[in-house]
Amino acid sequence: MATITLRPGRERPVIQRHPWVFSGAVASVRGEPVDGEPVDILAPSGDWLARGLWSGHSQIRARLCTWDPNQQLNEEWLRSGIARAVSGRAGLADGAGGACRLIFSESDGLPGLIVDRYGDYLTVQILTQGMEARRNELVRALADMLAPRGIFERSDNDMREKEGLPPSDGLLWGEEPPDQITLRPTAPPGSSATPPILLADLRAGQKTGTYLDQAINRARVAAYCKGANVLDCFSYSGGFSAYAARAGAASLTLIDSSPAALDMARQNLALNEIATPADYVEGNVFKVLRAYRAEGRRFDVIVLDPPKFANSQGQVNHATRGYKDINWLAMQLLSPGGTLATFSCSGLISPDLFQKIVFGASVDAGRDVQIIERLGQSPDHPILLTFPESEYLKGFVCRVW
Repeated sequence: MATITLRPGRERPVIQRHPWVFSGAVASVRGEPVDGEPVDILAPSGDWLARGLWSGHSQIRARLCTWDPNQQLNEEWLRSGIARAVSGRAGLADGAGGACRLIFSESDGLPGLIVDRYGDYLTVQILTQGMEARRNELVRALADMLAPRGIFERSDNDMREKEGLPPSDGLLWGEEPPDQITLRPTAPPGSSATPPILLADLRAGQKTGTYLDQAINRARVAAYCKGANVLDCFSYSGGFSAYAARAGAASLTLIDSSPAALDMARQNLALNEIATPADYVEGNVFKVLRAYRAEGRRFDVIVLDPPKFANSQGQVNHATRGYKDINWLAMQLLSPGGTLATFSCSGLISPDLFQKIVFGASVDAGRDVQIIERLGQSPDHPILLTFPESEYLKGFVCRVW
């Protein structure tokens, strides 16, 4: 097995169980590491620290999987990791209508592996060299342990390109999934409202079919929507709007750049027999909000759930400007006392930075803004304390005066 010796002063994150070793932390390589195969990580003193999976193409040279020198990264390790991750989701899929993230990459000790359950089907993302090298063992383990009807791959994430891997989509095992999966969520604890039915497109939908990380937040935001004129920005398939309508919203305006997403939003509202007046707007959210401001439009509730604005550290400044601009525009469109639910799914934007961005937008908009709730990713997307990057989704529910 090849060994990686760290530069002086770069061993502390590894000792504290952060799962990434960057190229700049590597002092020397002994042996010839093979992409996807195990490597041992050594301190500058030569002491053994951890074992991970090598990627010579990525800036993240090794993704660490164990701090036990006796643990081999074999199929037994893979199956044990799957079993632990699945056991931690007991009951969560029931509340989400049969949908749940079963494995969340580094947070579950399986770097580069995403597995979502949609009813009887699994969708997987194999995003790193380490998991790519274990593709066959992985599919076999998922089929044996979880007994799905089919396993469908959605490895179209840009992370594969950074790992030197091409996109990969398609059926891996069993039956092809249907064009759409119907999700029937149950009410969250403390709520008696019946959640809306939602559709998921496993083959062509965004992410692995839908946004499972927002499952609980939709219900939380809906609590502010009774009798409200709601503007749902970056609406995708209308999850926030469907919940808002079920909660008694007076009207809905959905904006998205994708006609396919808006078509699914129409289907979701029709499926729930929602009679709330709804306007579906295809376009660039920034441009549409500027047009609404010029027209003097006002809303009672605005939801901002944009896509990831920062894919690399070099994009953070640009993303910061984008988040500030969209929040500034939304604040100008809210009636006094209105509610802004604003989110960022960019892992490189920390919760503290996101709050500073919203603060800056409020100052420029000349509005008094109060945070009344802090929101995050659903519990099937656990945050690993030694890996702060796993806390990627953050949100505020704000009162805007």
